Amino acid sequence: MLRYEMQAEIWVYPGKGGWHFMTLPTDVAARIKAATAGLARPWGSLGITATIGKTRWQTSLFPDKPSGSLLLPVKGSVRQQEGLNAGDEPTVTVEIEL
Repeated sequence: MLRYEMQAEIWVYPGKGGWHFMTLPTDVAARIKAATAGLARPWGSLGITATIGKTRWQTSLFPDKPSGSLLLPVKGSVRQQEGLNAGDEPTVTVEIEL
């Protein structure tokens, strides 16, 4: 299992639906991409387990061409349980089963 811990800002996608994301730091994203080469699913997604505070959930990382990084969606239930809003910069742990 690969495990990465980082801090990143929560931001809102400007389109419909109000999806919230964290853009992983590019150095962490590069390490994840190198370690998981060939394991991506459709749309380039990568299944992970994420943890913020006491909240742990299954989700996916998605490639982001503009930033060259990876995006982590942060669903409403996680934000609510952890008291998070757009602009907050929580510590997140990403775990990847190989």
